[in-house]
Amino acid sequence: MQRPAFHASLLAPQNWPAWLGAAALKLLVALPYKWILRAGALCGVGLAPLTRERRRVVAHNLELCFPQMDDDTRARLCDAALRDMGLMLGEFALGWMASDRKLAKLPVTIEGLEHLQALREQGRGALLVGGHFSHLELCARLISRQLRIAGMYRRMDSEVFEWIVLRARLGYADAMFDKDELRGCVKYMKRGGFVWYAPDQDMRGKDSVFAPFFGIPASTITATHHLARLSGAAVVPFFHRRLPQGGYALRLEAPLANFPSGDVLADTARINALIERMVLEAPEQYLWSHKRFKTRPPGMAGVY
Repeated sequence: MQRPAFHASLLAPQNWPAWLGAAALKLLVALPYKWILRAGALCGVGLAPLTRERRRVVAHNLELCFPQMDDDTRARLCDAALRDMGLMLGEFALGWMASDRKLAKLPVTIEGLEHLQALREQGRGALLVGGHFSHLELCARLISRQLRIAGMYRRMDSEVFEWIVLRARLGYADAMFDKDELRGCVKYMKRGGFVWYAPDQDMRGKDSVFAPFFGIPASTITATHHLARLSGAAVVPFFHRRLPQGGYALRLEAPLANFPSGDVLADTARINALIERMVLEAPEQYLWSHKRFKTRPPGMAGVY
């Protein structure tokens, strides 16, 4: 897959703020890794008082998902999650703009590569299912240093960042499939390709169902079931978390047995339960600012 071509329209005045933002991220990436994390943490702390709506959404999601947690513990988790959003800025920048040499210096452990190696020997593709954590982009690139993968993504609103990020991703990924390019994704996995995918965002429409997420009906895309069914690919859980001292622990579990089944709802609920397990390993690193329960079943009141 070729990298996107540069067009003069990207230099139009309305795009200058985006270029300045990209330049700031490039400067951030030039710092030592620990400084990047410190700068991100400071950014998260500094912006937290200015993002009341984000705090409200994070706090409400935590209240919904952890009703058994006492108020003080939940408040501390909310603060930690908001700080982590600052770290996300630095980790996305590392994933997009860091050199391979810089990434090679990061403390990283990877478990379970043998599962992908076995699938590769069988000529069978895989769907690496993960969740929306602050370090998702960086960890996708880190796993690609071991085995080439592709990814599914949603186009960015900024044409400048769409060009920068897609170009960066295609520097380490075999291909990037837009969320609507399911046919190309299926063909890629039929040829034995591995695709990274995170299905844990609020979705609506005919290709979604209400499946429980922390016990709450959540509108969830059914693509994991359909992609596996159409391609014959294995579904491999992809866990990743940032360690307290810095660095990352990545873990690939064995492919899900008997997946897909003949029951779309049961399979989708199974994927949500998998992502719950991921969240519980590092709850402060999950993207709680997303309105996961925005779409409600008919007759149920909104939660935001």
